[in-house]
Amino acid sequence: MTRVLTTGRIVFWASVAVAFAVMPLIFSQSFALSMLSQMGIAIIFALSYNMLLGQTGLLSFGHAVYFGLGAFFCAHALNFIGAGKFWFPVTLVPLIGGIAGLVFGLLLGFVTTRRAGTPFAMISLGIAEMVAASALMFTTFFGGEGGIATNRAVGKAFLGLTYGPQIQVYYLIAGWCLVTMILMFAITRTPLGRMANAVRDNPERAKFVGYNPTRVRWFMMALASFFAGIGGGLAAINYEIVTAETLGLVASGNVVLMAFIGGIGHFWGPIIGAVLVTLLQSALSNYTQAWLLYFGLFFLVIIMFSPGGIANLIALHKPVWNAGLVKRLVPSYAIAAVAGSFMLAGFFALIEMIYHFEAKETSSKAFSFFGMKLDPMQVQYWVGVALVLAVGIALVYAVRKVVVRAWENLTVELQQKGAV
Repeated sequence: MTRVLTTGRIVFWASVAVAFAVMPLIFSQSFALSMLSQMGIAIIFALSYNMLLGQTGLLSFGHAVYFGLGAFFCAHALNFIGAGKFWFPVTLVPLIGGIAGLVFGLLLGFVTTRRAGTPFAMISLGIAEMVAASALMFTTFFGGEGGIATNRAVGKAFLGLTYGPQIQVYYLIAGWCLVTMILMFAITRTPLGRMANAVRDNPERAKFVGYNPTRVRWFMMALASFFAGIGGGLAAINYEIVTAETLGLVASGNVVLMAFIGGIGHFWGPIIGAVLVTLLQSALSNYTQAWLLYFGLFFLVIIMFSPGGIANLIALHKPVWNAGLVKRLVPSYAIAAVAGSFMLAGFFALIEMIYHFEAKETSSKAFSFFGMKLDPMQVQYWVGVALVLAVGIALVYAVRKVVVRAWENLTVELQQKGAV
């Protein structure tokens, strides 16, 4: 087993802790604090999912079940604390969600992990549907369509923390996020984590050397559910309400998108995906009502042109960075950025023009797009947008050859230096 704690890793994790600590000082607005809190929850959720998909090779369509169950148990725990039925520090309430996720992960995982591949994916989908339907049937626990409302500022203050202000909730989420990130990274360096990789790549060979692939999958399923439950508990504290949507198929699909966009082949991939998806959902939705279309297209582009996700693109540049040749790519990338900006500007403007043209309102449909006035009722605007899009596509096609040529030259040079 490789060492989990090295000097470099200690310095790195300390740097992450410092970054978490200073974030609210840089982004002090209430909206920014709320978005940072959502990112922390999404990071835990995405990393827990990557324990199944990226490390064990289990494509699950129902991972939100354990996230949601952890959230519901924490919501009830907060209500019990508020009613004075028992005392428990709110700081440790996410641990209740983790234990709930662990228990259900052991129970449901005992059945689901007997198969891998497509059967596992279909079974997880069936369980997700079953639990989502149960959430609307058993209203005593799940609260029906209205869900369970709670109050995070309950009980006596723990070390002066009431978790009423959002800044205190952020630091709670950041602390749990840092701890769970370290623990999940440590698991990848344990014999269980290594065998999970072996089961993912070749279960027959893992069985041949004496390991039970089903048991390895079951253990990883339980651990992934534990961390997902912690994320769900933090979500209950952050939002102060838990509904059936928390454990539904939309939430499960959302974490799949995070993992694939970020990159399941790298530990840091889901973190990138969680941050980016949260940013798109929180920020982009404030600028356009067609943000779901852009989000779907962005996912499609990533899958088509970079199946390994954004993390794979970063890893692709690592040899170039280590060889000190990044500056050789800057000119071609700068030209590509300009060409891409033209194409995207034309494409986004065209989508917004179509959207506003189809709007039901009969009043003036003129709107502002990045400081420019566009009117879908005037022909000249359609012609101008189409011209910008056509020029952008032509530029991108021409610049593509420049980028390819720059990479070909770098590849030859890296091979000569023995960097690849």
